[in-house]
Amino acid sequence: MKIFAVGMNYAQHNKELDGTLYIPEEPVIFTKADSALLKDHKPFFIPDFMGRIDYEAEVVVRICRLGKTIPERFAHRYYDAVTLGIDFTARELQQKLRAAGQPWELCKGFDGSAAIGEWIDVSKLRDIQALRFLLDINGSTVQQGCTADMIFRIDALIAYISRFFTLKTGDLLFTGTPVGVGPVHIDDHLEGYIEERKVLELNCK
Repeated sequence: MKIFAVGMNYAQHNKELDGTLYIPEEPVIFTKADSALLKDHKPFFIPDFMGRIDYEAEVVVRICRLGKTIPERFAHRYYDAVTLGIDFTARELQQKLRAAGQPWELCKGFDGSAAIGEWIDVSKLRDIQALRFLLDINGSTVQQGCTADMIFRIDALIAYISRFFTLKTGDLLFTGTPVGVGPVHIDDHLEGYIEERKVLELNCK
């Protein structure tokens, strides 16, 4: 099982981090280790040696069949479900790595950094590119977005990634986060929604 993730896929989030509405020419792809996966409402243990840890709420897509070099027009056949996930990010470490031009795995792929909720079958959704989603922390909404605002749409991402990697059943794709990221703290209670349905719930310890 591989975990793919997309950086800088919402323009307002890029402005939030860098002060500019940066639009990358191609998708910014990174991976997470399989030990990053956090599911079944298990708690997220904040690593105490990595500095500030930010939440990044994202729509996550589940790959359902083997595919390589997938044409974009057929990409919708290669996923069967979506959920909300949290791409936990060691923000200070990320800034240091970016400044040095180094990879992001340490700040993005550490244990427990890829939280996911319960899956929703795509057949039950009207339009995967018009999904509204939000994240609440301790009962207050801290982040919300819509997949219509993605710079690179889901089918385009799958086509692009499959040029480099063979996609397999069970692989996951974190599709990027909108504006509104921020730090998590011990005892925070996170709840994530797609449309009106709560799909993710976990505590930080």
